[in-house]
Amino acid sequence: MEGNVPEIRLKGFTGAWVQRELRDVADFFNEKRIPIDSTLRTSGEYPYYGATGIIDYVNDYIFDGEYVLLAEDGANIINRNSPIAYLTQGKFWLNNHAHIMKMKNGDNCFLLQLLERQNYSNLNTGTAQPKLNGEVVKKIMLTLPQKEEQIAIGKFFRTLDSNITLHQQKLDGLKNLKKGYLQQMFPQAGETVPKIRLKGFTEPWEERKLGDIAEIVGGGTPDTKNLEYWGDEIDWYTPAEIGKQIYVDGSRRKITTLGLRKSSAVMLPVGTVLFTSRAGIGNTAILEKAGATNQGFQSIVPNKNDLDSYFIFSKTHELKRYGETVGAGSTFIEVSGKQMAVMSLLIPTLPEQIAIGNFFRNLDNQITAQSQKVEQLKQLKAAYLQKMFV
Repeated sequence: MEGNVPEIRLKGFTGAWVQRELRDVADFFNEKRIPIDSTLRTSGEYPYYGATGIIDYVNDYIFDGEYVLLAEDGANIINRNSPIAYLTQGKFWLNNHAHIMKMKNGDNCFLLQLLERQNYSNLNTGTAQPKLNGEVVKKIMLTLPQKEEQIAIGKFFRTLDSNITLHQQKLDGLKNLKKGYLQQMFPQAGETVPKIRLKGFTEPWEERKLGDIAEIVGGGTPDTKNLEYWGDEIDWYTPAEIGKQIYVDGSRRKITTLGLRKSSAVMLPVGTVLFTSRAGIGNTAILEKAGATNQGFQSIVPNKNDLDSYFIFSKTHELKRYGETVGAGSTFIEVSGKQMAVMSLLIPTLPEQIAIGNFFRNLDNQITAQSQKVEQLKQLKAAYLQKMFV
């Protein structure tokens, strides 16, 4: 970057950007905010905003139009894992946990992007929790171009944000679709067959113990001081690595054959469903390559003629609920292999299991692909935010 000029600039714009305090370019309306009243806590048509965006819908509104909201308090101020600024449209209610403003003579969407780029760590005035004081916010120094360029940049990001929103909505729709199928394609409490059945299957489901249709296998950790036990031969998983991927084929740390032999770790075959039994019970993944785990697992090795890997993986929610219910411990809750082995399950014949597993595998693949699209768009936006602003 050279001077107050962004690295990437929209065609037709020249000249340096200028520095201004936020209060010089935006009007604030914090005095009009009202903490929500219990009488409004009914389902309504108007969005109710707080520090984290829309938190409810109520039957009245305070503001009407396009405004920029900036979180006044909350962890997002320091931990930027979630948005901190929001753009409103139409009628809405606002409590006193977000600052509200609009540009005096500029583009609100451009201001939104500026606020999203800011580092607020050094502006935090909170003690028990992070807080952005109103007077501190007003003095935030911004670098911005003339109104016409603001509008063009704002339009660019409105289009990009709309695209992200559309893909996020599609992703949410797929996740909700899966949630519905999980409820309909597996028997619920008191049922012996599911409400929705794949074509060609009519036989009743059978109650079985998990330990009768699969082997429940724990793990172990080789002596960490013995370098001969650690190398690059065998994948060795910890619970922290499980939960974000359906299939796993490479662990962060690896052990040697000697390390496997000298510990209680066990070599698990392809198709094993890794199941975390502590430090967050119930996260699962399917082994795509043979490997081992530490003692934070009670992994499920399906009997070839009794249980399909993806079928039991698709019952993760049920496995997790059971583990959390029967788990015990003083330092942390843990579920044992014996407890998992006696878990009762309703299961169909193996061909139907495979068909159900394939159904959810296809749906999960769609969710994964859509999730990747959303992530790619967010990364693209992050890159533009870095290069299109000073």
